[in-house]
Amino acid sequence: MDISRAEQRILHILAQGGRIAVEKDESGRIVALTCITRDGWYSPGLDLMLFRKIKRKRAIASANGGPYRITRRGLQLVRAQPDNR
Repeated sequence: MDISRAEQRILHILAQGGRIAVEKDESGRIVALTCITRDGWYSPGLDLMLFRKIKRKRAIASANGGPYRITRRGLQLVRAQPDNR
């Protein structure tokens, strides 16, 4: 399965140790998304539509109400690049 360039960028950040923090309202709907790198920097380019596409492909998951992290499936989808550590 091929993924878009925007999905690739987000998955690279997550593969290097980043996370996606989600803020929800009282009814449980997502209000705000923040992609945070492993160094603590905020990364732009993540919107609700992109988040849902990545989640639908089972490339990210949340455990026990924590931030979203990359799954094994997500690691298979992401292509290797020289800046990966």
